[in-house]
Order: sequence, then C-alpha cells, then structure tokens
Amino acid sequence: MLDDLKMDWPALDAAHHLHPFTDHKSLHKAGVRVIRSAQGVYLYDNKGNRLLDGMAGLWCVAAGYGRAELVEAAAAQMAKLPYYNTFFKTTNEPAVKLAARLAHIAPRGLSHVFFACSGSEAVDTAIRTARVYWQTRGKPAKRIIIGREYGYHGSTMLAAAAGGMVDMHRQAGDLPDFAHVLPPYWYEKGGQMGESEFGLYAARQLEAKILELGAENIAAFIGEPVQGAGGVIIPPSTYWPEVNRICKAHDILLIADEVICGFGRTGRMFGSDYFGIEPDIMTMAKAMTSGYVPLSAVMLHDRVAEVMIDEAGEYYHGFTYSGHPVSCAVALKNLDIIESEGLVARADMMGEILRGKLNIALADHPMVGEIRGVGLIGAIELTADKRTRKPFAKIGRVGTICRDFCIENGLVMRAVRDGMVFAPPLIISESEIDEMVALAKKSIDQTYEIVKSEMAL
Repeated sequence: MLDDLKMDWPALDAAHHLHPFTDHKSLHKAGVRVIRSAQGVYLYDNKGNRLLDGMAGLWCVAAGYGRAELVEAAAAQMAKLPYYNTFFKTTNEPAVKLAARLAHIAPRGLSHVFFACSGSEAVDTAIRTARVYWQTRGKPAKRIIIGREYGYHGSTMLAAAAGGMVDMHRQAGDLPDFAHVLPPYWYEKGGQMGESEFGLYAARQLEAKILELGAENIAAFIGEPVQGAGGVIIPPSTYWPEVNRICKAHDILLIADEVICGFGRTGRMFGSDYFGIEPDIMTMAKAMTSGYVPLSAVMLHDRVAEVMIDEAGEYYHGFTYSGHPVSCAVALKNLDIIESEGLVARADMMGEILRGKLNIALADHPMVGEIRGVGLIGAIELTADKRTRKPFAKIGRVGTICRDFCIENGLVMRAVRDGMVFAPPLIISESEIDEMVALAKKSIDQTYEIVKSEMAL
C-alpha cells in the first residue's frame, strides 16, 4: 500500500501516468505539479501553493470547487442505485429527470436527449446521428461533415476529424468525408475588413465549400458558438445568422457544439441563445456537472428525433455509462445551483466587469492587441505590433512564456498560439477578478520585458 506522506508523486507519475495532450519527455524533465485540493476559485498543490483557476479546470467548473451539495447528491445516488445501464428497455430516475429538464431549458425544439460521458463522445454521437438521419431519409451520399479551422470538437477519431487542429490530423491521419472552412476570426483573418463585413465573408466561405462539394454530399456543418480551445474566437454578430440561412438553404444539418459554451458560460444558458443559432443537433458536457463527474449529452431537434424514432429502427450506438444515474443526479443538483444562485446572469455581469478591468489595466499595453469576450469566456491577444495586428515570428512562443509566468505568479491561464485565454468559475467575485487582472498584468509585463530585450538585440 502506498504511503501518501512518503510518496514522490512526480516520480511515480513519470513512471506510470500518460497525460493528455502532453510531450512526456519534456514533462518528465520538468516534473508535474500535484494538485491536492480546491475551494471556490482556488487550487492548492502539495507544496502549499495557491493558484487562482482562471480556466475553471478545463472550462467546466461553473459552480466552483468544494460544493458539498454536489458531493452529497453523488453519495445519495450511490447509496440508492450506484449504476445500471439504459440498454435492455431500462432507465433510471435521474436520467429521466435530467432529460426532461434539459428539454425544458434548451433552445426551442430540442427536446430529445442521448447521454454519453465526454464531449468527444457527444460529438461522435452527433456525427453518427446526422449520417443515420440522412441514410434513413434515403440520402446516404450525405456524409460529409464541414468544420472550421481552429475548431476543437474532441479527440476521438470522428471528433478530431471534425475539428480543425492540424497537429491532431497529422498524428491521427485525416479521415474521409470531412472538410474545413475559414473560422470567423477577425483579429487574425479579417485583413482590412470591418468586423461585420468579415462575419458575412467568413460565413459565406461555408456556402462556397457547400457549392464546391455539392449539398447532396454534405450531412452537417459543426461549429462551437465561441471557438474555445481554438483561442476563444468570438464571431462577429453577422456570422451565425448567415450560417443559419446557408444551412437551411442547402438542406444541411447544423450541429452546435456547446461543450464549452453551455450552462451559462456566455452569460446565456447556451451559446446558441446568445448568438441566435438554430441547431438541429446540440452537444453539451463540461459545466453540466461542473466537472465533478463525467457526463455529456446530445440534444436532437424534433425534426431530427422524429426520423430517428419513427423511421430509423434500431440505432446501433451507445455506451456502458449512457445515462449513468450518479452523473445525472449530480447534473440535476448542479442545475439547481446554477438556477438558484443566478449564475447565468452573474456570468454576464461579472464578464462585463472583468473585461472592463482588463481594458483599464491592459488596453494601452504595447503587446496587447485585443481584449475580447462574452460572459465569462475571453482572450487577451498578444501581438508584435498593435497597429497592424502582426503576429510574433515564432507563433506560440510568447504565449507559452506568458502562461509560465502566470502559473509562477499563482494564476492559471491557458495560451493558445499567442493569446491568453480565460474562463473562470461563474462564482468568481469582484475581488477575485481584481486579483486575476493584477496577476495577468504582472505576467504580461514580465513577458514583455523578455520580448523587448530580445527585440533590442
């Protein structure tokens, strides 16, 4: 039996534990940080350091750490029914309650739910459902899924193929029947266009791809309301209404990937509510349980569900843990917290406060090109030239330097290319925002001193 007090945790980790999205040789050289506990918006490691978690885990801990209500909900359900599957004409009470509740709060028409465990599984399910839908309607050639550059939809084979992360494609190999188009990333891709003009331009790249491939061959377009892991790419207001129009005009399903945006992150219950997206299929995960236990879901609009229910016959797809009673019980209690504490409206209010304070502290900073966000998700774009939006010569290096300073200073932020992205727990207070802004500014100032000294050489 391992003695917790005597263990060399980093050495044991290096000996046996393979991490996600990690260069293990570099990790073993540097050593891991062991997170031992958490409370509110703070993490505590085994050396006694405290870190303000500006990323809510991986975009997911909406209700904050240390919520006894969620622990108690899990324990109570474990004592009553710790597990049973939803195969073989069976169900369980928490799964039924959660499905009904999601149907009540989701955008209009999305009233049928399929449960899985992770966002990747949810996206895999959405893609398979879209293809089965068209097969059932007598159009089996409609198989192609169109995603976007910098899109992230998970790391299973189908989810990675739908995303636009080139390194993932390089390692896994490209799958057939997937295509990608320009993201609505004005800061990097907009050139001399205004944001509204660029929003329409980016949307119409989807239409150009549809015409190139043939609508008769395309099953669906998939997009995150805000492209989170791609760098918190917030589309201009003109973008999603045009995408809605294009998908309807060409008879293509629209899949809204709400894995990051769902349950209040944007200051609305779903990102689709914020941007006016009209999805046929919607994926969700992360904040549904505040990350306390794994759970994801796929919601189908009635027009899709009716075909799947009435015409498709048996759907040969599912997971051992689909509709897991403990996960569903925790999700129900988490939704109670989100609603009773007004966390959706709070995200909207605190997001405005956070961006306002970031602008006061950083808008004139010589290395800060843009501060953007909706609700409590946003990014600070670092640039070599504020006027021209010129990127740094080696993309990603400056962001990595800044990320490391953030961690050293007690703040968890994530670097995507040379943008510092953030998505703190929705419970964050104004005083904690002040701390977050001060630490971010300190870290960006330290990074600038390195960049400035290098440019002087």
